[in-house]
Amino acid sequence: MTDRVVRPAARQRRRPTKQGVVLSEELIVETALRLIEEHGADALSVRRLGRALGADPSSLYRYFRHTDDLMLAIADELIGRTLRTWRPTGDWRADLRDLGMRMHAGALAHPRAAVLSSYRVTGRGYEIQAVETILGVLRGAGFPDAEAVRIYHAFVDQALSFGALDAAGAALPRAAREAETAVWRAKYGRLPADTHPHIAATARHLVADMRHSSYPVALDLLLSAAEVRLTEIRGRPEA
Repeated sequence: MTDRVVRPAARQRRRPTKQGVVLSEELIVETALRLIEEHGADALSVRRLGRALGADPSSLYRYFRHTDDLMLAIADELIGRTLRTWRPTGDWRADLRDLGMRMHAGALAHPRAAVLSSYRVTGRGYEIQAVETILGVLRGAGFPDAEAVRIYHAFVDQALSFGALDAAGAALPRAAREAETAVWRAKYGRLPADTHPHIAATARHLVADMRHSSYPVALDLLLSAAEVRLTEIRGRPEA
């Protein structure tokens, strides 16, 4: 796609595609997301999208200026899928943990798209809603504004980073994933104590633990540190 722009009012396609479907931004994003999971980044081409939609490729310019614009919409949709399943309870730590775990699960549900979009800033509706929501949770808990922003930053970057890391692993062929898991038992589990005493002492734990994501542990450590910080803030004498 290029930077060709169509006025928003003119974007809605009024005739069905060859497959009898009326195009919409939502349909294009959903189709692109499916194609990415099937074919990777190469799926984001006007020709392939048009073929999948049964539409003239040029009609996609009514909705997106170029493929990067579409990629931002896909990233925003992944955020939206997390927000639509999350309900706050009023317990700031439990709410952030639940949101973080849902973000991570969302990345694993769409691993190839997550790897492509985790580092993007969309400036779109769902992302704005997520920023507002998380800051609201932190400010409502009593964190001062500057502290709320720092914790928000760490929380989101941690969730996105682990999501991309674990999604990249999940996107590997099954044989490759199984081979990497086997290394912990076949290689690390057999290192002798006289040359690698710490690995030998913890080998059974490494074999058991390293096959799983460490995100839940990392998330709990972050939230524990934030809770300690909040206790310190509440304990400070007022000026």
